Amino acid sequence: MKNKLTYIIDDDKMSVKLMTILMAKNKFCEEVHPFNNAQFAITKLKQNCIENENLPDAILLDLNMPVMDGWQFLDEFIQLPIKKEISIFIITSSIDPIDIEISKKYSVVKDYILKPIRVQKLNELCIIIGEIN
Repeated sequence: MKNKLTYIIDDDKMSVKLMTILMAKNKFCEEVHPFNNAQFAITKLKQNCIENENLPDAILLDLNMPVMDGWQFLDEFIQLPIKKEISIFIITSSIDPIDIEISKKYSVVKDYILKPIRVQKLNELCIIIGEIN
């Protein structure tokens, strides 16, 4: 398992719970840090941006959230002085083609995945993360 730490950023507690269970059952990573608010995740990343060992290997990011949406998170994330390559996967219920096109403009976004995430997709993400790390 090359994916040690994964952040899940989603305001839907049920989605976070289901993804966490699915990830644990399929040994997706060693540890999951859920955030129900993207602002909290950015704050945590800012605190740890110099120490690679405290940074996640992957971030599963919802788009539509109050306080700070996924796009605002990405805009702040790309400004951080992080040296580690972190794979960001958008996990959303949005089927809007505009959202899909916008996601392609962010090089940190490795994939755009519709909810609910399935075991096969998690396995594909593990391969992508393993190739990067």
